[in-house]
Amino acid sequence: MHKDAKFDTMLIHAGQKPDALMSVNPPIYQTSTFAFKNAKHGADCFAGESDGFIYTRLGNPTIRSLEDAVAALEGGFGGIATASGMAAVTTVYLSFLSAGAHIVSTDAVYGASRSVLENHFSRFGVEASFVDSSRIELVEAALKPNTRLLYIETPANPTISITDIAACAELAHKYGIKLVVDNTFCSPYLQKPLELGADIVLHSITKFINGHADVVGGVIVAKDPADHKLMYNVMTSMGPNMDPHQAFLVSRGLKTLSLRMERAQANAQVIAEFLEGHPSVAWVRYPGLPSHPQYELAKRQQKGSGAMISFGLKGGFEAGSKMMDSVKLATLAVSLGGVETLIQHPASMTHAKVSAAAKQKAGITDELVRLSVGIEDVNDLLADLQQAMQG
Repeated sequence: MHKDAKFDTMLIHAGQKPDALMSVNPPIYQTSTFAFKNAKHGADCFAGESDGFIYTRLGNPTIRSLEDAVAALEGGFGGIATASGMAAVTTVYLSFLSAGAHIVSTDAVYGASRSVLENHFSRFGVEASFVDSSRIELVEAALKPNTRLLYIETPANPTISITDIAACAELAHKYGIKLVVDNTFCSPYLQKPLELGADIVLHSITKFINGHADVVGGVIVAKDPADHKLMYNVMTSMGPNMDPHQAFLVSRGLKTLSLRMERAQANAQVIAEFLEGHPSVAWVRYPGLPSHPQYELAKRQQKGSGAMISFGLKGGFEAGSKMMDSVKLATLAVSLGGVETLIQHPASMTHAKVSAAAKQKAGITDELVRLSVGIEDVNDLLADLQQAMQG
């Protein structure tokens, strides 16, 4: 592939290397272990003097192909594929946080990304502060001498709040801190955190990168080779590696990322405008609406507005619950980023383990409904939402 290939071309060809049979698609190397040519070859592989494969927990050609593809799309040095999005998050935490360390994170971050810090890393002396990272002054005020990571999610889950990645990168590097960005909501098609100054980017590739609600997985991409080596060693030691068949399915889904994202965000724009004008809707949060608090930042930082919408109904939780029980085309389910439209209630579902006070502070209110817009016909989606709010 030419080094100046455009994004859509990279989606099809990045990470692919012909195998012995010249397969058009990377084969599934469904094996736990790999044979060595001889004793010296085995010793060289373990010593890192050969690029051969040893054992699938330590690396696998099918998984490597996906890692290389996502790293190329993000503009990073290398990728690390994991068994789930939370395996990616935890690998990053384990790599940079030790006893006595401090992390600053987006307050409206994915519930499990927050709860693993509050309920598990805290047992080992790791301290976490959660702030509205869309306000850079709050981020800087939260930093401490022992802060090791600035971890942001933008757009945030589920409030769709947007954080200035470049400003956070400048701030983090001023204090010698690593900036990590969860880019799940945008995918590399809409946002390139490493190009904006981030050190590490990660995804739940369960979502838009795979796009078909049939695989759970995660991926980390590092800008710096040293960071990649550190996290790779942690991942292979702890064992949350991706399975080859997972990697094959994600690689297949990845090829249509731009087509799916364009259709989904076109639908989302129409739906967001419909919701904003509906008499039953109290508020809508979508980056493509001028009413979004960070509308101008979104236009500057993202290639598009994405397919995620949060909104609140005037009847509060009761109205939202009734609506979610009344949809017929949209599916009441957690997760996001698939070809199908999903609707859910974050406060009682994805963020249920976050304390009530923390949810209130982060804007994860009881009336908030999250909509992941799919690629169905937009008129059918509008009709479904309309009847659900009238039901």
